[in-house]
Amino acid sequence: MNYNNKAPCFYRDKWIYVHKGSTKERHSYCTLGEAFNRLDFSSAIMDSRRFSYVVKLLELIAKTQLTSLSGVAQRNYMNILEKVVQKVLEDQQNDVGKSVLVGSIDIWVQRMEAIKHWQQQLHCIKISQPASKGMTLTDMPACLQLNIMRCLSDGRDLISLGQACPVLYALAEDQLLWKKLCQYHFTDRQIHTHLMLSERDHLEWKRMYFKLCSCYPRKEQYCDTLQFCTHCLILFWKDTNHPCTANNSGSCFIPMSPQGFLNLFKY
Repeated sequence: MNYNNKAPCFYRDKWIYVHKGSTKERHSYCTLGEAFNRLDFSSAIMDSRRFSYVVKLLELIAKTQLTSLSGVAQRNYMNILEKVVQKVLEDQQNDVGKSVLVGSIDIWVQRMEAIKHWQQQLHCIKISQPASKGMTLTDMPACLQLNIMRCLSDGRDLISLGQACPVLYALAEDQLLWKKLCQYHFTDRQIHTHLMLSERDHLEWKRMYFKLCSCYPRKEQYCDTLQFCTHCLILFWKDTNHPCTANNSGSCFIPMSPQGFLNLFKY
């Protein structure tokens, strides 16, 4: 009971047990829609550490199984997607086969209208300049600017940063930056398969990076991910502990990629 207004309060653990095998119990409880609720994706999207992870998960669902989700899962999906749009608008940052439709046509028409409205809102984003006139990236020494660029794991971000001004463009063309990106995302064998040489027989690491991206998946990088306990078969966020019964619980936790998360619900 809430002692202030005498209203009943219900506490739900923010983790979900993934049943083994394809059982009747699993079909009725361990569903994607239930995972949305139990893992509190609506709150996770407001956490900057988890934003990219949840957005990638929503993208994968949209490409593979959105139209085949249950009505409850579809409603949860659209609610979370709306929160993504609202967060992007508030932060002024823009990241981000045959099937059978589940649900009535009227509902899907309403959803498509909502998506078009969100797209119009996102296209109208105008990033305002910060009020303070302190030090900017271009005021820093070139060595510090390069160190910041080395922290970027996406070549598209490096391209965008280089478009800001001629100084950053020159730094973003550094072949060593692109070499490190290639080595981070791809194996030596993959790199050697797509070697590209310039007219002076120098390796063109920037061209190789985008060629490799078109041939192989890049390594995914997130600030925070869902964790899976191999001992208890439980999915949870790192800061929401679950009642693990293992003696050395930390050794049982493995990070779960967005695709790995979806694979758990394929049965």
